[in-house]
Amino acid sequence: MHIHILGVCGTFMGGVALLARQAGHTVSGSDQNVYPPMSTQLELAGIKLCEGYCPEDITDQVDQVVIGNAMSRGNPMVEHVLNNNVPYTSGPQWLAENVLSNRWVVAVAGTHGKTSTSSMIAWILEYAGLSPGFLIGGVPANFGLSARYGEYPFFVVEADEYDTAFFDKRSKFVHYQPRTCVLNNLEFDHADIFDDVGAIKKQFHHLVRTVPGEGKLIVNGGDPNLDDVIEMGAWTPVEKFSVAGEHWSIGACTDDGSTFEVCVDGKPAAQVSWRMHGGHNRLNALAAIAAARHAGVPITQACEALGSFKGIKRRLEVLGDVGGVTVYDDFAHHPTAIVETLAAVKELSAGGRILAVLEPRSNTMRMGVHKKRLLDSLQQADEIYLYQPDDIGWNLKDLARHSSVSAGVYEDVGDIIHDVIKQARSGDHVVIMSNGGFKSIHTRLLQALEKQAA
Repeated sequence: MHIHILGVCGTFMGGVALLARQAGHTVSGSDQNVYPPMSTQLELAGIKLCEGYCPEDITDQVDQVVIGNAMSRGNPMVEHVLNNNVPYTSGPQWLAENVLSNRWVVAVAGTHGKTSTSSMIAWILEYAGLSPGFLIGGVPANFGLSARYGEYPFFVVEADEYDTAFFDKRSKFVHYQPRTCVLNNLEFDHADIFDDVGAIKKQFHHLVRTVPGEGKLIVNGGDPNLDDVIEMGAWTPVEKFSVAGEHWSIGACTDDGSTFEVCVDGKPAAQVSWRMHGGHNRLNALAAIAAARHAGVPITQACEALGSFKGIKRRLEVLGDVGGVTVYDDFAHHPTAIVETLAAVKELSAGGRILAVLEPRSNTMRMGVHKKRLLDSLQQADEIYLYQPDDIGWNLKDLARHSSVSAGVYEDVGDIIHDVIKQARSGDHVVIMSNGGFKSIHTRLLQALEKQAA
């Protein structure tokens, strides 16, 4: 079967393409922006990539078109598909029908931590010899790719609440029918498709409704919004995790977070010693250990597995260290995520300064929904550099002037690099936060640091 995917270079749709190829299909795809690392993954898998949305790229040999949720009416390829009765489906629907059917699905939902927790679960199952399949919205360093068909029965999926497609406005995760379901947290986000947090709770409850009675719900017990979701009705056993939770909790922990106890019902059950940092990652680990135990992996073995967990690209990923200045790439695009990221850097900074560089790129951020919280979320940094995109509807200077920490607003990435270079000294940590390419600031900054050090 020949499948053509629209929006193929997005993390989710790229994962669908890899799974389709691994399942033996001929796969091609189109996207407006064809660039690494996803384009490299796809090309190495033998997937033909077409830049732009040209109807001619849907040839007579194409049996089905899988349409990503970034596609809308008016897109020339979408119009071609509809006008010519080309069979089409959404990415989540294709995944459900062709990969998840008859498998033990472990789904991770939440405003934050989906990628990290999904990656931890997949690695724990791999470490236990279970060779799971997975589709994750990032690239786990232990695997080097974002999706794998894997062996039966286990499949780990990052369960996104964003809508499915222009013709299916339900959240993606309602298609997955998990047996093990993690609800990590719930906050207002995606203001372009949800009117308020109540609308998101409703979609989360739709997910809860699909989990079988013999399954398991692993729920963050410290999140009142998730309490509301469960109170709407749950037909599945619930296990809760939190820092000092009723079932899963964190015991003794070293100052840098490199070692911590996993407690069950208030008693130490095992210990994790790993390279990750931050309270959010310790909670992600609790959820992953609990989910893996439901899949049959003993707690001690899950904790051992996390000792060799290498993290995920773009999740506080160290890109380089030049002259004692460490540069990180992080996906943070929500105030809560920014707080957690900077707190994690403080754990490992050994007293070094934090220089925070932010591009407000998500749809919700661009709409200004979180602007009141954004400034507060950055105050753990010692210096703040804010990028003002051309197409954002509000001025970041209004924030910067109220910052208790030195904060600058820039319209040119080159100017940010210039000022960071001028300010940075040995022992500093430069944290670049964006959910996009940020005009290659990461590479350009490292090159500038190397030139200065030469």
